[in-house]
Amino acid sequence: MAKIIGIDLGTTNSVVCVLEGGKAVVIPNLEGARTTPSVVAFTDSDERLVGAPAKRQAVTNPTNTVFSIKRFMGRRHGEVEAEEKMVTYAIVGPAGDLVRVKVRGKEYTPPEISAMVLRYLKECAEAYLGGKVEKAVITVPAYFNDSQRKATKEAGV
Repeated sequence: MAKIIGIDLGTTNSVVCVLEGGKAVVIPNLEGARTTPSVVAFTDSDERLVGAPAKRQAVTNPTNTVFSIKRFMGRRHGEVEAEEKMVTYAIVGPAGDLVRVKVRGKEYTPPEISAMVLRYLKECAEAYLGGKVEKAVITVPAYFNDSQRKATKEAGV
């Protein structure tokens, strides 16, 4: 029977867990850590890094390293002026459109970037559990509005 995992998709770090014997067990990522930085980076060689490897190269590749993407989930470009000043990557699009980030000439939505983190966490869970994961529960903050919740759900799909 396929296990159901729980994911706390965080702004800074994310965690994946599973119920074992009625208790929540945090699943270590592929580097052995219990938390995974919610960071995605795109290298010069078109490699995509997620988690700690992405965070480690952020200093040398700041414009191609996406972090704090959760701040932009389900929000329009005109709503995020303050947050936009806090990141090193490009936020693009008209004020009335949903936020998009531009990295290495390609545009991504926040749900697409978040999906990369979620996919990595799913891979970690499958390696730990020794089988396929087909369902997950993903947390969203209580303050998220409907658009932000829908964007998170889209990332999970």
